[in-house]
Amino acid sequence: MSRISGSCAANRRVGGLVLLLSGTALAGLPAAAAAQQQQPVPSDGAAAQQQQQAGTAVQAQGEIIRSITVTGAQRLEPQTILSYIRLRVGEPYSAAAADQALSDLSATELFSDFSIRNVNGDVTINVVENPVINRIILEGNRRIRDDKILPEIRLAPRQIFTRSRVRADVARIIELYKRQGRFAASVEPKLVQLSQNRVDIVFEIDEGPRSRVRQINILGNERFSDSTLRGEMLTRQARLTSFLSSNTTYDPDRLAFDQQKLRQFYLTQGYADFRVVSAVAELTPDRRDFIITYVVEEGERYRFGDVRVNSELRDFDSAALASGLPMKSGDWYNAQLVENTVEQLTDTAGAFGYAFADVTPRFQRNPETRTMNVEFNIRNAPRVYVERIDVNGNTLTQDKVIRREFRLAEGDAFNSLALARTTARINSLGFFQENFEVTRVDGSAPDRIVLEANVEEQATGQLQLSAGFSSIENFILAGSIQQRNFRGRGQTLGLSVNWSRFSRSAQASFTEPYLFDRQISAGFDIYRRDLNSFNFLNNARNTTFQQTTTGLSGRVGVPLSEYSSLIGSYTLRRDDVTLDESIYFLDVDGDGIATCEPLLSSRFLCDAIGSFTSSIVGLTLNYSTLNSALRPTAGRSMQITGEYAGLGGTEKYFRLRGRAAQYFNIGGGFIFSLSAEGGVIKALQERPGLGVDDVRLTDRFFVGEGQIRGFDIRGIGPRVLRQPIDPATGEIITDRNRVQDDALGGNAFYIGRAELEIPLGSGARELGLRPSVFVDVGALFNVADPPLISAPNGVAIYAQTVNGVTTQTTSPVAPDGTPNVLVREIGAFREVFLGDTASPRISVGVGVNWNSPFGPFRIDFAKVLKSAEGDDLKAFSFNVGTQF
Repeated sequence: MSRISGSCAANRRVGGLVLLLSGTALAGLPAAAAAQQQQPVPSDGAAAQQQQQAGTAVQAQGEIIRSITVTGAQRLEPQTILSYIRLRVGEPYSAAAADQALSDLSATELFSDFSIRNVNGDVTINVVENPVINRIILEGNRRIRDDKILPEIRLAPRQIFTRSRVRADVARIIELYKRQGRFAASVEPKLVQLSQNRVDIVFEIDEGPRSRVRQINILGNERFSDSTLRGEMLTRQARLTSFLSSNTTYDPDRLAFDQQKLRQFYLTQGYADFRVVSAVAELTPDRRDFIITYVVEEGERYRFGDVRVNSELRDFDSAALASGLPMKSGDWYNAQLVENTVEQLTDTAGAFGYAFADVTPRFQRNPETRTMNVEFNIRNAPRVYVERIDVNGNTLTQDKVIRREFRLAEGDAFNSLALARTTARINSLGFFQENFEVTRVDGSAPDRIVLEANVEEQATGQLQLSAGFSSIENFILAGSIQQRNFRGRGQTLGLSVNWSRFSRSAQASFTEPYLFDRQISAGFDIYRRDLNSFNFLNNARNTTFQQTTTGLSGRVGVPLSEYSSLIGSYTLRRDDVTLDESIYFLDVDGDGIATCEPLLSSRFLCDAIGSFTSSIVGLTLNYSTLNSALRPTAGRSMQITGEYAGLGGTEKYFRLRGRAAQYFNIGGGFIFSLSAEGGVIKALQERPGLGVDDVRLTDRFFVGEGQIRGFDIRGIGPRVLRQPIDPATGEIITDRNRVQDDALGGNAFYIGRAELEIPLGSGARELGLRPSVFVDVGALFNVADPPLISAPNGVAIYAQTVNGVTTQTTSPVAPDGTPNVLVREIGAFREVFLGDTASPRISVGVGVNWNSPFGPFRIDFAKVLKSAEGDDLKAFSFNVGTQF
């Protein structure tokens, strides 16, 4: 008898194949069996030698296979197992044939153990089947979710377990982590044996840290320092100060991009022969970081030689074009300047109707003089006309809403500047995908072109919730709902509601940008605003004055040019200003009619109460070249508004406001913006009680949160503080929570802002994160000094009755000696007037815009660098909304 066995678990290793070549007692060979029992388990080499000797002996016997029996099979049919091997009944049995059968069984990867036994031609194949997978379990993965890893795993429940498949799945998981920049990740597969020959496969994952770039070495650079060249790269070295940057992780694609960035930098500096000889990224022994080494060859620096233009277009004069080029002979060579010139000449040709003008620079290098001659060749091309305008992809927006923004019509001569303006106007609608562009395709003839607006509509409705925090007001909430493309007609319909301890308001608005399908805009607003000004006295909140405004306004706008428009408006408004009668009014004579008491409030507040009507006409001049009205990255805008109140109503004044903004795309994803605004108001009537300043409190300007970050609502500008005096110590209490704080507004203001939007890595861009740093400057000023009241020792108010007439007095006894009736005692206080200065308030800070899954989100942290006495500060605010 001979017996040959194999083990799939050992993966056909020689040490895992045990070949028992000795005879057994069942075969009638006891001596051979005894010899086998005395032999130790052979080593790998001994086992192979014994197998070869036994195969020779068995083959010499020339036994014929009489039967083949399969034992141990549970799920597989015996005939299926026999189909995997080449042993057949009636054929000679040999060691070589048995070894081949073992190899065939191992190749199936269906068995954890198997053996072949031959007794006088009766062959028995015994198998132990691999277990069935019950489930796949992941442990230790936190950075990559299960739903990202499981699709990479080929093993699945109810499949047969094989080690080769497990190893392949481990390799795929590790590769997934490498794509995430985690080259130190490791995966340890483990089996959990279950009943009925089943197993759970557990992949224990050690994610490890992100493999960062520890060092960037540059060899061969002599003209520029390593730090200068590293600054041109997208990849950054991992440092303590770079923990917020995603560019410190190793990325092979970024490595190739950085080589191109180096070449671009050197070409802009005149090194036309520069090349990167090699770029090697080496993983550190601990597999945690990479060291990148660049070997560069700078070459010689070149200057511009002869710069010419060769134009084949009949409308272009080559000499005139050459004289207007930005580069001159003798300047250092700059490849970026050449590219910009090509774009400039192409746009110039497009503005004259040559849509397919081909501008090609031709270079002639002179190594001896180290000069670079450049000739810009403008090839002849036909003048092109617009054959057709196609609008595709709009399901909600009507065609006319898109077509009316085109600055080109069918049949017009093509103009690249008009096409660029068309793209900017459609982007400014905010109805379609970002970076939308009108594309050009060939028409039916060489001089015909088709313009295609392939739009992808996005949400134009916006549901917005805003929240802020103030040390005085606590939470401030606001909500608004707006549809900017109502019924697909480009109309804007909005409703907003604001609530806080400070104010409440509601507003409904509607705007039609093209009235009667003409370029005339029209709209109206209806609003109601309730404003409460308050103070805290001994941690108790007290309302000082209440202002209720109800108004209706309408507006009509007409274009003056492609970039400017004129808007006329009319507003009818009613203001009601009252004080809390239970706190600030007194009924001294007991007739049931209370009057405002300046000793309880302030004299200027008593003078401000009443009902007033304003009838206002306004005129606004707008100018804008922004490439997008919603998220501009280039261009400028200006607006000047003049308002006159006096066509009816009780108020008469003139108010002038202006604002301007400029946006710069400074490259690399950085967007820098400057903006400024200001205004003045002048009363046109005199009113008793208001002193020299005849502008009412409700008509003045107010500045604070929203205009200058870092300050609270109405936190900047003139104000009156009524400060209590401790009667025991005579100390003036300055705690703002116990001081009556009344903002007076101002008759003039100015605000300036500078903001830099900072690009992040690709992952942050996909999340919609747009951080920025900013500087805000501004002031509110120019009001007349209000009448102030102080009572350093406190005051008592009495009711004095003489000859049946009751009057108010501060004397405890009447002239005839009779005691007066005490009405109210008021503690000691003083009033101070602060903040009326044009000195700028300055704040700096950081903010983040995030297109979150639940809507646009904005948060700002601000630090005030300069303020005036009396200003209210506020550290942070945030805003969140959603779109539909």
